[in-house]
Amino acid sequence: MRFVITGEWSRNRLLQTIVTLYALYVVALWLTNALLYFQKMSLSYASVVGYYLGNEESFLPPRSYQGLLEVSHFHLFAMGMLLLVLTHLMLFVPLRPRTKAWLIAVPFLSGFLDEGAGWGVRFLHPGFAYLKIAGFLLLQTSLALLVGLSLWSVFAGSQAHYAGRGSDPSRSP
Repeated sequence: MRFVITGEWSRNRLLQTIVTLYALYVVALWLTNALLYFQKMSLSYASVVGYYLGNEESFLPPRSYQGLLEVSHFHLFAMGMLLLVLTHLMLFVPLRPRTKAWLIAVPFLSGFLDEGAGWGVRFLHPGFAYLKIAGFLLLQTSLALLVGLSLWSVFAGSQAHYAGRGSDPSRSP
């Protein structure tokens, strides 16, 4: 917190290096996440339903309860840690508190949608495929936005606007 309040956030080369290297890892994760998704299915309703419920033409069996459970177990932990770090960085971005709240809440919601909608398709109703597609797109967009804003804040963000303190006195934290 001291780095933000004192302005060292934008002057500390080691901190900039850490955030930059972390952002590179997240970009690699973002890319592999998209590649894995599109290796299994597309953004079409039919491909998502086929992936979770099986497709005889492609010799694709339905996803099993145990298979989904194993994937969810790992994803919930890993995505939780990723989002904890990325959304924590949003606390230091010079934006209005309401904007920060959205930037923190939406990625977590989209992560749950992305993970949970597959379960919905498999065990509740194929209509959850639309939610799976929306969750994936929202998660990918959220991750890209969080990485971009983190890098912008470290290298170009004005610390005078931290927590809403800026030249506009009507903006309050």
